[in-house]
Amino acid sequence: MAEQRLQRVLAAYGIASRRKAEQLILAGRVTVDGVVVRELGTKVDPERQEIRVDGEPVRPEPLRYIMLHKPVGYITTTVDEYGRRTVLDLVQVPERVVPVGRLDRDSSGLLLLTNDGDLIYRITHPRYELEKEYEVLVDGFPPPEVEEALRRGVPVDGRPVQIRRLEAIRTEPEGTVYRVVIHEGRNRIIRRVFERVGYPVLRLHRVRVGPLRLGNLPPGQWRDLTPEELAALRRAVGLSETPAGVKTKERELDRGRTVQLRGRDRRPGRLGQKYRRR
Repeated sequence: MAEQRLQRVLAAYGIASRRKAEQLILAGRVTVDGVVVRELGTKVDPERQEIRVDGEPVRPEPLRYIMLHKPVGYITTTVDEYGRRTVLDLVQVPERVVPVGRLDRDSSGLLLLTNDGDLIYRITHPRYELEKEYEVLVDGFPPPEVEEALRRGVPVDGRPVQIRRLEAIRTEPEGTVYRVVIHEGRNRIIRRVFERVGYPVLRLHRVRVGPLRLGNLPPGQWRDLTPEELAALRRAVGLSETPAGVKTKERELDRGRTVQLRGRDRRPGRLGQKYRRR
C-alpha cells in the first residue's frame, strides 16, 4: 500500500472523521512506530508501520453504512455526559459507527451513521453542498411576504441562510407544514431561521439526505444502505462509487429481523437487528 496522510488513514480505518483525526494528531494522541506525531500531513504506510491512538493499535475494520429513522428524544452523538439516550442506543453494531451531521433532540427523521471518515467529511462539509430535505411544521400561517423573505435569505449570525426550496405542502390546526431543502449544516439552522421571522418550528422531520430517502422505515429502526444507495451517495459528493483501501462489509438485509422499541424507555428490544424491508 502506498503511503497516505496519517489523518486520512485514521478516518479510513473508522477511528474518527478527518477533522477529528487532525485534532487527535495535534493533541499528541497518535503515535507511529512508538513516536508521537503532531504534524498534520505526515505520511505513513499502515501495512508496514504501527499506528496507535491513546496507546491502542489502529486496525482496519469493514466499512459500514447505516440509515436510521431517528425518533424525537434521542441525542445525535456517541456519548452524552448527562446520561441522555443517544442514537447509538438504537444502533449497536460491532463497527465504530458515528452519526453523520446533526439532528437535534427534538427532531426526527433520516440520520446516517458510518465509520467511513472520507464520506463523513464530504457529507458534512459545506463545500460539497449536499442537499437535505425536511418537513417542517411552524407555529402559525406565514404570509407570502415572509415566505419570500425566507427564499431571499434570512441572516443568522451575520450570514444569510440559503434555502434552496421552500414550499407550503399543507396546513394543520397548529400551523403550516413546509417542505424545506437546504444544504447548510449549522446547528439548529432551520429552527433559528424560522424564529427570526416570527414563526417558531413545532416539528422538524428530515426525509432526505442527497439521493437517499427515508421512505417507510419506521421510527427507531435502521437498515444498511443498499449498494445502489451507497454508490449514489458517493457520486453525489464526488467520490468513487466503491470505497478504496478498506473493504466494505457486505451485508444483506436479513428477512424477519427487526429492531423494535419497547418498554417505557423505548430502548431497542433486540440489539443490532435490522429493519425488515417490505
